[in-house]
Amino acid sequence: MSTSVSHLNALLRSRPRPAAAPLATPAAMPAAARPDRLSALVALSMPLLFILLWSTGYVAGKLALPHAGPFTLLALRFGLAALVLIVVSLVTRAPWPRTAREWIHLAVVGLLMQVLHFSGVYWAIQQGLPAGIAALLIGMMPLATALGAHLWLAERLSTRQWLGLLGGAAGVGLVVAGRPVIAGGEGAWAAYGAGLLGLGGLVAGTLYQKRFCAGMDLRTGSGVQMSISALAVLALALWREPAAPDWSLELIGSTLWLALVNSIGAFSLMFVMIRRGQAGAVARLFFLIPGVSALMGAALLGERLGAMAVLGFVVSAVAVGLASRTRAGG
Repeated sequence: MSTSVSHLNALLRSRPRPAAAPLATPAAMPAAARPDRLSALVALSMPLLFILLWSTGYVAGKLALPHAGPFTLLALRFGLAALVLIVVSLVTRAPWPRTAREWIHLAVVGLLMQVLHFSGVYWAIQQGLPAGIAALLIGMMPLATALGAHLWLAERLSTRQWLGLLGGAAGVGLVVAGRPVIAGGEGAWAAYGAGLLGLGGLVAGTLYQKRFCAGMDLRTGSGVQMSISALAVLALALWREPAAPDWSLELIGSTLWLALVNSIGAFSLMFVMIRRGQAGAVARLFFLIPGVSALMGAALLGERLGAMAVLGFVVSAVAVGLASRTRAGG
């Protein structure tokens, strides 16, 4: 009897349509789908997190600048970021550049994307440029990069991209017209010029990195860039800003935020998204940053923008968004 039962059980288990199989499949699918859902959630949250992190940099910079000069603040920011990145690189045994040419290329990117970019932006903010307007100038990066790629890398610009450039410039013009005075008339134009110089540094650094440093390791490459940048702005600070910084809690907190959250967090997110094939998405995100920064400036710094300036933000956002969408291919 026991042998017959065992034989029957064996036959039932060997039947081609076991009852357990269909029941197990639905139960197994949610577990198998969890990694896909998690990946989708990460992919969705990264752009939103990037916008928030990048936008806070303008507000944190404006909070810190009353307590330290622009070059001194950047020396603290880049120095702390470089220290953290070097430690991470050593602990994780990340590969370092192997040739002198690779070191030079990383140094050039750092001087353009970090030193020139942030020196222009911070000097402009110190002169009274609102955080939202500083973000608007840097938010023109996708269009300016497209123009630079056209001139330097011979990439073709579509008709919509040309229209986007004109629309973005018109939006900036409306913002400037809506806020003509910053802090003493003539200094306003110098502040706007410094902001545009910062934009030029970011665009040139982006194009240079795309051409010469596309395969850099994120940890060591960023560490080298931050180290070179820290030394450069430290020399400028010793030359132009001999006074010691005011070590207030506001300066210390802002510096920690700028170094760890912005210099490491935001830039790492940007590079990760670019490497994941989301370069077009990164470009489109930049047209949202000025508005978010302006809202943060209004809420945290008491900055106010007139109706014409708000219209300029909208015009620039639409122009950059449409041109970047076309560039990204959809």
